[in-house]
Amino acid sequence: MNFLRVKALEKSYLESIGFSWHTDNDGSEYLSNELVQVSQKEANAYYEAVNELYDMVVAAAQEVIDKNRFDELGIPFNLIDAIKMSWENEVHWHLYSRFDLAGGLDSKPIKLIEFNADTPTSLFETAILQWAILKQNALDESLQFNSLYESLMDNFKRLVTLEESVEGFEQYYQGWKILFSSIAGSHEDEITTKLLAHIAKEAGFESDFSFIDEVEFSPEGIFKNGINFEYFFKLIPWENIAIEEGELAMLLTQIMQNQKAIILNPAYTLLFQSKGILKVLWELYPNHPLLLETSDKPLVGKKCVKKPVFGREGANISIIEADGSISFETGGEYANNKFIYQEFVEFNEHEGQKYQAGVFFAYEGCGLGFRKGGLVLDNFAKFVGHIIKA
Repeated sequence: MNFLRVKALEKSYLESIGFSWHTDNDGSEYLSNELVQVSQKEANAYYEAVNELYDMVVAAAQEVIDKNRFDELGIPFNLIDAIKMSWENEVHWHLYSRFDLAGGLDSKPIKLIEFNADTPTSLFETAILQWAILKQNALDESLQFNSLYESLMDNFKRLVTLEESVEGFEQYYQGWKILFSSIAGSHEDEITTKLLAHIAKEAGFESDFSFIDEVEFSPEGIFKNGINFEYFFKLIPWENIAIEEGELAMLLTQIMQNQKAIILNPAYTLLFQSKGILKVLWELYPNHPLLLETSDKPLVGKKCVKKPVFGREGANISIIEADGSISFETGGEYANNKFIYQEFVEFNEHEGQKYQAGVFFAYEGCGLGFRKGGLVLDNFAKFVGHIIKA
């Protein structure tokens, strides 16, 4: 791997734009002051890979729905109707997501690690900050695989045009409003959600923000201060709503049934988000070069990674050696999840640090960033921007 050392963004600047999570709990900088150097060919390969993977994931989700395999993916029963409704009606547009990938640099093959399809993080870092680093260091701002901001803006417009072209947005838009919401107390979630609200507004939507406990839900729709919103975006995982807020899950399903609002990201993204989809992908596309063998049982004679289907931030991960012994494991709150077993693959590595590529998808591949950390990337992983070699 090759790197370009750059002058880091000042904390005062980061604070001024709302990026308050610039320093980790141990006092270390969250944003790296080096950029991964990526060739144009490598960037193109990431782009092509996620576009192909997205089509494959859609086929896998169709397989789950057609064969009623929700339980295999750990899908809560109280969201199945919402998932089916959102899948069958094209107005429930998938807004954005992030593929996590191993490889892609130094001639290592790209392999899908997982698909963060519901509430992916690193949006602010990928869309805004790595571009700002280039600008501050007087580097060519076009030398980046990064159209995430503009792609999100187009995808908001597609909520109305429902097709690839967004040219008809102004003609068809009739003042529909989007209410953006997150849980109070998480500044990162709040700022990320407000960034999305800003992009939606720039796309031409009326938009507003409210913490979830201030939103009024009823079978008649979604309201804030008595104002009805036709769209609702929540930076809250669907599985958390299903398990911890059963009444809200029921109300959201009723709202969809009554066609009183459209919920973003759609409920069907929970199929994509479940790591159980990796097993279905391997069944549909065995030995595909972008996939790793995945099963609901340990892989015989192969080193593999045991993961909870809805785990986050590297929690409850075990690395199982070919002889069946456990060589590494993390704790966490997902011990009661279903688990999948994915063939182990080495990440790109430099000086003992592992680098995982994250490629955002909003209608197509649109933004690359890296996370740097140890054997399992957890909440202490750092964000590393990139630059395409001129």
